[in-house]
Amino acid sequence: MPELMEAAHRWLVEDPDPVTRDQLQSLLDAAEDGSTDAMQTLRDCFAGPLEFGTAGLRGALGPGPNRMNRIVVAQAAAGLAAYLVDHGGGAVIIGYDARHNSDVFARESAEVFAGAGLETMVLPEVLPTPVLAFAVKARGCSAGVMVTASHNPPQDNGYKVYLRDGSQIVQPVDQEISRRIAQVAERPYADIPRSDAWLTLDDSIRDAYVKRVASLIPADAPRQITTVYTAMHGVGGAVLEDVFRAAGFPTPVRVRSQFDADPDFPSVAFPNPEEPGAMDAAVATARESSADLVLANDPDADRCAVAVPFGDSWRTLHGDEIGALLGWWLTQRPLTIPMGDVMAQSLVSGGMLQPIAESHGFRYERTLTGFKWIARIPGLAYGYEEALGYCVDPTAVADKDGISAALVITFLAAHLKAEGRTLLDALDDLARRYGVYASGQISKRVADLRQIDAVMARLRSSPPESIGGLPVQRVTDLALGAWGLPGTEGVFFELADEARVIVRPSGTEPKIKAYLQAVVFVRADDVVAARDQADQILIALGADVLGLLT
Repeated sequence: MPELMEAAHRWLVEDPDPVTRDQLQSLLDAAEDGSTDAMQTLRDCFAGPLEFGTAGLRGALGPGPNRMNRIVVAQAAAGLAAYLVDHGGGAVIIGYDARHNSDVFARESAEVFAGAGLETMVLPEVLPTPVLAFAVKARGCSAGVMVTASHNPPQDNGYKVYLRDGSQIVQPVDQEISRRIAQVAERPYADIPRSDAWLTLDDSIRDAYVKRVASLIPADAPRQITTVYTAMHGVGGAVLEDVFRAAGFPTPVRVRSQFDADPDFPSVAFPNPEEPGAMDAAVATARESSADLVLANDPDADRCAVAVPFGDSWRTLHGDEIGALLGWWLTQRPLTIPMGDVMAQSLVSGGMLQPIAESHGFRYERTLTGFKWIARIPGLAYGYEEALGYCVDPTAVADKDGISAALVITFLAAHLKAEGRTLLDALDDLARRYGVYASGQISKRVADLRQIDAVMARLRSSPPESIGGLPVQRVTDLALGAWGLPGTEGVFFELADEARVIVRPSGTEPKIKAYLQAVVFVRADDVVAARDQADQILIALGADVLGLLT
């Protein structure tokens, strides 16, 4: 305890932010008065440095090295700056969303980058993550930083790093930057060089992004469609509306209660379109508007969710369903841009993209989880991951982009509407040709990350012989590397009848996740029966997996 209290007092002296300084002082006062809760919070705040990895930084706001705050951000910026200087310098561009302190952390970073002698630019306002990813390539920068925690809870923020190719950092770059951050952290915060010689950009990058995305749609494409859009209290709304107008599509009907940016995300428990209830307000607006389609972005607009009419109700499409639809549509080469010859997806995503791609003459690759891997595939035409991430224009944005994905899925829906069909009809067509690929996900939040380690160790040492009544045919420890991919934490269970279960820790949240797949081929043109059978398999898999994660 003396070491903890001493570290906290040292931090208190250095902290430049009156808010986190007051928070820390209150914790110290309470702990010294005997509060066990305050002492536990202090232990967590000073448990160690917030880990810098391939997702950059992400964590709760607050004082101490294990929280997101100005000292931690300045150290990260200085470490990244040192890496860039050691590799030739260049320009850095910074974007930020509307979360608490995002603008503060962007300014802190700009001062540190400029102090290191790097040309430093900051986007002019809160903007979506895809605009920053676009700007890195468009401006020829050596690096880009996006201050965002994407779809995390309101108390979190994060720091996402891109390099010259416009994609997120991967190993071993993250380790090299992390090593330099640790060196910076050994020195006082006040010793980090700073400068105000950085530039706030005008709207030209934003305008260029809007123009590029809108230009994907050919002039003769059908455009008669009514959409409803929710920004999920994030920063995507204004840019998406500009893109739709520039592309000649009707402006989507706003979900007004969720359109304006709000860092507290008041209408949703978690600002993630995948979470139960997150799409309810959008669906209610769609019913009132007699809409053809619901579109949703997460708060930084790098993900896209879709809901469609389903009888008298609405159905939210699974990420793999959207991924298959977009993949099939892009095999028709409907966009105005040249395309590569490879379609790729993360290994936890559903299996339908492979037969779609290969039957249309595209090469297929699977990658580790995350667009930091997908976007690096040479010759990429299209990439996706089941967590609502889609890359439809990798030449311009080497990352998932929820705005361009929303436009392209709307283009497909308008094309189908002109033929008297819907996205659900297209899914049925894919099922008839390739089979029903039903996928689902089971996740469990944990209070102690050691619970995740225990589950993973048990699955390796004592794997189940069957899951959901299906025999386990092969167990692959992903940590050892598989299919030519680097090792990653996870276990892959291949089951009978092409079913599978993949268990891995979340890379961004205190969760352990299981990804389920059932494959059923359509017989006698009875798609409904095949879907029902696949759903029953998923239910059985899910019931067993819940036990495995406990």
